[in-house]
Amino acid sequence: MTMINTVLDQVARCDRAELNKVIEAVKLRQTALARTATRSFTVGDTVQFTGKGGRTVVGTVRKVNIKTVLVDSPTQGRWKVTASMLTALAA
Repeated sequence: MTMINTVLDQVARCDRAELNKVIEAVKLRQTALARTATRSFTVGDTVQFTGKGGRTVVGTVRKVNIKTVLVDSPTQGRWKVTASMLTALAA
């Protein structure tokens, strides 16, 4: 947690140009994490995630996009989900 506090303190001291560079770096990191998470899933995998209203949705991966995964749930329909929100289940 100390590292986070240090980063937040440094961000608070940034001017506009420095802040824009920080924002760009954060967006690039988020994209990299999303793509890494997406690559961990393949069509046919059984996954779960927390949907609207806090309900748990279990389904099967139907398509893997660049940043999202299409999940087909037999009882709750199709969902387009950010890969980082998914948890793989044992087959």
